[in-house]
Amino acid sequence: AHGTSDGQKTMGVITLVLVAAGYQEVGTGPQWWVIATAGLAIGLGTYSGGWRIMRTMGKGLVHIDSPQGLAAETASTVAILASSHLGFALSTTHICTGSILGSGVGRGSKVSWATFGRMGVAWLITLPAAGVVGALTSYVAVRGGTLGTLAVIVVLLAGAMAIIRQANHNRVDFSNVNDAHTVVVAKQTDPSLTRKPRTVEQVKQELAGAGSRRGDAA
Repeated sequence: AHGTSDGQKTMGVITLVLVAAGYQEVGTGPQWWVIATAGLAIGLGTYSGGWRIMRTMGKGLVHIDSPQGLAAETASTVAILASSHLGFALSTTHICTGSILGSGVGRGSKVSWATFGRMGVAWLITLPAAGVVGALTSYVAVRGGTLGTLAVIVVLLAGAMAIIRQANHNRVDFSNVNDAHTVVVAKQTDPSLTRKPRTVEQVKQELAGAGSRRGDAA
């Protein structure tokens, strides 16, 4: 379902650019390398940031277990496949958020409306922000020619690497995705505090123990 929605939109945009630039005939479908590139990009993006989103959706927004996860995935799949069949361009994130929220509410779980509010603000900001970035990069690439295009690529790659590096400071993966949503991050010098994964309560207890040991030593 994810591929029929976000994947198709990505391929459509790239194909539109190729047709508009005269590199592809009007009325033809996406080329094989466009399909492969779109799939690879979505796969790498999900691999690099998917665990963090899973924690936010499954722990930070509303707590769900396997039955609620199955219900949410089924609802999202039906909605996405139906919209793709009808030719509607919907947001996979919006659909999944609604289905997860609904499955959690149906179970009686407490909803973190603060997290939902931050997500809503992010949705409102990303649309105009993406438009501004697209306009700026297009202007630089068109005005600067080859050098402008290379400059855009370098800046975008540097920005992506900076985001990935920042995210790795508090890495979320399969080993700690089910831990508490709020994570305590502290600079540690005690080797005993570097074990992973640890929940928030475990980190607090270890920090308290380390403080007591330093106080006794003094």
